[in-house]
Amino acid sequence: MSIHSGKVALVTGANRGIGQETGRQLAKLGFTVLLGVRDVAKGEAAAKALDGHVEVIALDVAAPDAARTAAEGVQRRFGRLDVLINNAAVHYDTGSRASRPDWTVIREAFETNVFGAWRAAAAFAPLLGAGGHGRLVNVSSEGGSLASMGPGAPAYSTSKATLNALTRVLAAELRGSGVLVNAVCPGWVATDMGGPGGRPVAQGAAGIVWAATLPDDGPTGGFFRDGKRLPW
Repeated sequence: MSIHSGKVALVTGANRGIGQETGRQLAKLGFTVLLGVRDVAKGEAAAKALDGHVEVIALDVAAPDAARTAAEGVQRRFGRLDVLINNAAVHYDTGSRASRPDWTVIREAFETNVFGAWRAAAAFAPLLGAGGHGRLVNVSSEGGSLASMGPGAPAYSTSKATLNALTRVLAAELRGSGVLVNAVCPGWVATDMGGPGGRPVAQGAAGIVWAATLPDDGPTGGFFRDGKRLPW
């Protein structure tokens, strides 16, 4: 029996791409996987393509009360959550410039990429701490690294930089609860958002699963790709 049998993991934005593949890999490890999706019908179709114990949960992270409602449902059903993966993200705005801001795109990017992840983290933090071994993974991007940030994709890159900052704050706050909090860049992956030419989605998801299955003495408050540290 897998050492992860009986554990519960929730992946947001999980009806396709990296989110769905992360769910696939976690299910193969024995997790009960909850695919958090905006469109339940699309989520059900995604779940049918996966093996293992996979369920669908309605969770639009951009909706103010959705994370709290989802957390209440997980509490009633399982009493805890072992892994939360904040994967949902929007607006890889490569053709935009910060000096000519599209405020609609910027607000939408922050609403999902930052506030959505923040809402989910806050709503599920008590459930992650309930078992004493929780893992919170914020799916970020090297595009949000201040060390290498340049022009292009201003909404996406600044929102991911903010998500990285949130990762550090949450890691410090939750350190005593046994919850490990890390940011992971999956790299340029061939998905609907990333476009063609990137590396296989399974390879990008593997680094997320690595952070989701860290041992209790693993790192927290870090930024990684493929298990290796990235500069903030």
